[in-house]
Amino acid sequence: MLRVMFLCTGNSCRSQMAEGFARALGKGLLEPHSAGLMAAGVNPRAIAVMREMGMDISGQKSKEIEADLLRTMDIVITLCGNAEESCPWTPPAIKRLHWPIRDPVGATGAEEEIMNVFRKARDEIRARVEDFIRTRKTGGV
Repeated sequence: MLRVMFLCTGNSCRSQMAEGFARALGKGLLEPHSAGLMAAGVNPRAIAVMREMGMDISGQKSKEIEADLLRTMDIVITLCGNAEESCPWTPPAIKRLHWPIRDPVGATGAEEEIMNVFRKARDEIRARVEDFIRTRKTGGV
């Protein structure tokens, strides 16, 4: 089973959604984790837009990066530039990927406009996770 960690700044939204999708869609293939440069709590809007897809991430916890756990991963995927630049050093054997997904947490406007920004991020993350899983199933790296 491939051990994957999704990293963001606050581990509140994008990395939480990625972990949720990887857990649901990569069952038997992936052991997903998520963490952040700091723990900011799981964003209620992220929970809501995932629930729209039939996925419950409300039980997931926002966590800071643990260096020992990080070193056990096969792949580390950053979802924001800050995490990509600030992620602790990882051994060369750990593959690093970067998925630049716009942070929906900073969205402004009416509630429906904000939720649409969260949905857009969710849909981008789902497509990336699906592609990641498809690549692994066909033997890609």
